[in-house]
Amino acid sequence: MRKYYTLLPALCLFSLMAQGQKIKKSEVKRILSTLAADDMEGRGTFKPGAEKAAVFLEKEFAAAGLQPLNGDHDFRQSFFQYDTKPLRLDLVLNGQPASGDRLFVSGVESNISWTQETKVEVAQIGAADNFDSKVKELKRAPHNTLVWVDSAQTEKFTQYAKGLLQRGSDKQDSISTVVFILKQGADAVPDWSVRVSQEVARQPLCNIAGMIAGSEKPDEYVIFSGHYDHIGILAPVEQDSIANGADDDASGVTAVLMLAKYFKEHPPVRSILFVAFTGEEMGGYGSRYFSRQLDPEKIVAMFNIEMIGKESKFGKNSAFITGYERSDFGQILGRNLAASKFRFHPDPYPEQQLFYRSDNATLARLGVPAHTISTTQIDKDTLYHTVNDEMESMDLDNITSIIQAIATSATSIVDGKDTPSRIDKAAVSSRR
Repeated sequence: MRKYYTLLPALCLFSLMAQGQKIKKSEVKRILSTLAADDMEGRGTFKPGAEKAAVFLEKEFAAAGLQPLNGDHDFRQSFFQYDTKPLRLDLVLNGQPASGDRLFVSGVESNISWTQETKVEVAQIGAADNFDSKVKELKRAPHNTLVWVDSAQTEKFTQYAKGLLQRGSDKQDSISTVVFILKQGADAVPDWSVRVSQEVARQPLCNIAGMIAGSEKPDEYVIFSGHYDHIGILAPVEQDSIANGADDDASGVTAVLMLAKYFKEHPPVRSILFVAFTGEEMGGYGSRYFSRQLDPEKIVAMFNIEMIGKESKFGKNSAFITGYERSDFGQILGRNLAASKFRFHPDPYPEQQLFYRSDNATLARLGVPAHTISTTQIDKDTLYHTVNDEMESMDLDNITSIIQAIATSATSIVDGKDTPSRIDKAAVSSRR
């Protein structure tokens, strides 16, 4: 009996190593080098390189044996982004025409005609509110909304409205329309009507998403994700103009594909969704669309993987988790790795606000224990968003070990034994 218990830790470690051997460095290299190749042209959103990457990922998802998401016929989750250009803004308050400078709109309708009889939600931006944060929040409102802006926000309102006109167009992905009207003085909300005409151009986007159905809890979901878009073509630097995005985020998408292959061989109890998001670099358009397709209460956890191509500040066999303190997600992963050398750490760069800067943020705002796993030394990474973020700068051994660690650390979650605590939606939403 004594020998049995003495050998148990060694047996557990051997088991972890055996599982890790399923992640092959040669496959990591093949996938990463394909996504970061020059012919992908930096995978810029709406550009041919992004479409080429999407086609490659579709083929890889099929080869991994994944299924399309429930209700979908293929791995391409298609949606649109809209460029909107205001042509005419008419505002009437208390029966009198008011300046169009007191009005701006977020929405994708060509013609908007609202009166006080129109059934819309009503919201406020008060004198003490953070104007930019509230606008960003309200532009994502799920229902048509009229927003009254306190006159104390006149300067901020005017700057924002002028910025829209100077840009000539505004990018939208919301299906709702939100109208912002600047009040004057402390007057009560007046009778009102709004008429807006705008030019709308529709541009296609797509996430690539697949799944493995859970054997016993198919309606509970665990997500592994990364973003396949990058920033495309830049001004030439020593005759190189392609921002290859090897670390950001071909490394994360490579991890998603490798984890799909791994869990196909280790069937989960809960369903697993594997997603390569688009539009992260433009504001998280892919993850925002994706979040509207599922009930967030059914999503148990999200492993978003971003920039794992280099050694972290903690050295080898390590990575960090953004928002570590917001749930016990990281603690669960740590327990599952106790018999290995690998360690997950809290985010060492809180001032960089990384928790809010990747695709996990959208689902975290809905209460999902959604965290990003990364190794980037973001405070001193000279290759970030440059033409030098190339395959040659990647540490393939390190990437492989991280993917192995994620696979092992996620086991108790995908097998239904552990359920991470939910994130406080109010706390996250207040930091938009």
